[in-house]
Amino acid sequence: SCTDCHSIHQSKEAVHLLAGKSDQLCINCHKETQAAFNKPFRHRLQEGAIHCVDCHAPHGGLNPRQMKTAVGNEPACAKCHTDKRGPFAFEHAAMRLEGCLGCHEPHGSINPKMLVRNQQHLLCLECHSTAPGILGSQPPSFHDLRSARFQNCTTCHLKVHGSNVNKFLLR
Repeated sequence: SCTDCHSIHQSKEAVHLLAGKSDQLCINCHKETQAAFNKPFRHRLQEGAIHCVDCHAPHGGLNPRQMKTAVGNEPACAKCHTDKRGPFAFEHAAMRLEGCLGCHEPHGSINPKMLVRNQQHLLCLECHSTAPGILGSQPPSFHDLRSARFQNCTTCHLKVHGSNVNKFLLR
């Protein structure tokens, strides 16, 4: 109810008659999210660099998980990560189909860059596999994935979010 977060007569915060700090009010109910913010690679909520309401609409919305949108109806991630937003001449299909959450944990992860997998090439191979008919098909034959040289896909495919220069998302 409204009084879970708001206090009309004994407000501790002058803004919006909140019953406490907004982030603390959120994590009082969302304990799993609080745990994610304690992982080694995370957004800096504890330091005050971001707030829950930067990405989420606390009073609801039409988007899943009450996500706010940025310019052009993009995910809220694009407000801060402007270098990752399009439109791009050469899109990475994963960005169009799954968005940021296809590869990244939104709050925190045990993996660098907040990735959902601990080995980057395994994340890439979820779509770029040898299975016929999968979008992006198979990696070229010179990609011997047993070699460490080819296990860091972003050594060459640097623009994984999209590129205006190269259709293979190369440097």
